[in-house]
Amino acid sequence: MRRTPMISRRAWVWSSAVVCLATHGWAQTPSQQPIKILVGAPAGGTTDTMARTLAQVMGTQLGRTVVVENKPGAGGNLAADAVAKAAPDGNTLLMSFTSHAINASLYPSLPFDPVKDFTPLTMVSTSPSVLVAHPKVAANNVQELIALAKSKPGQLNFAIGALGSSLHMAGDAFKMKSGAYILNIPYRGTAPAVQDVLAGQVELMFAAIGNVQSHIKAGKLKALGVTSAKRLAAFPQVPTIGESLPGYESSAWFGLFGPGRMSPELTRRLADAARAAVQSPEVRRRIEHEGATPVGNSPEEFARFVDSEIVRWRAVVQYAGAKPE
Repeated sequence: MRRTPMISRRAWVWSSAVVCLATHGWAQTPSQQPIKILVGAPAGGTTDTMARTLAQVMGTQLGRTVVVENKPGAGGNLAADAVAKAAPDGNTLLMSFTSHAINASLYPSLPFDPVKDFTPLTMVSTSPSVLVAHPKVAANNVQELIALAKSKPGQLNFAIGALGSSLHMAGDAFKMKSGAYILNIPYRGTAPAVQDVLAGQVELMFAAIGNVQSHIKAGKLKALGVTSAKRLAAFPQVPTIGESLPGYESSAWFGLFGPGRMSPELTRRLADAARAAVQSPEVRRRIEHEGATPVGNSPEEFARFVDSEIVRWRAVVQYAGAKPE
């Protein structure tokens, strides 16, 4: 009997392995290579925390090592550009945030298409903000603030932690809907902005719940309204801004993307792992600790949401004439 040459056996084994990987929708992702989640924000912030919490559990779901790499700069655009140009093999992902949609109109030109160059996987969470005022401000709710601002046009100020951020746009959306003329005072970071509102140097600010919750409870800041569609369990006595300005809603969101052109099988596998991670008790607790709400929707739902966000924020950016830093 004629023996099969060793090289033929090896070729047969290799081709069988490739077929097996392709059958399971993971042919593009060698199991020995870690998956990287790029974050367009510094370490320690909310986006970074979301990514690191998700990475550990998502890695368990996939049986892979998932690492987080911070690539801050240009409002998240540096990290987004790196993912847009990455191979569509599932090894490079992006944890992005509301600025992904805002930047589409905020920046006059981008080195990538925010829709075509990305594959939406799932929205991880949403995070409403709260409109706070220094106690000296003669307004205790949104209606009183609007009346005060209209009686003193340009004499009240919003502290802005970062130009082009979701909190900046929340303030401009408020002004657009209310017709109030309130000046923006930009800062390089949320912390100094909060400090100046606490000191009474600036009267108003839209802030993430976690950044001002203790100050509100201590009576150092007044909560005038929350940006969510419904009142928050943490502040049930604080009305939504929409109760005074019908249709107003502005929540930050965090979502996971892959590069464009990923195969449907690979997209589904990564999305399923991410969604399972979001729904795990460990990740849910961490997200809720940040004052956010876990989501974990489908790639199709997330894609439709991103499209609508780009349209919505384009109107606000055009109204405000906002420019990137």
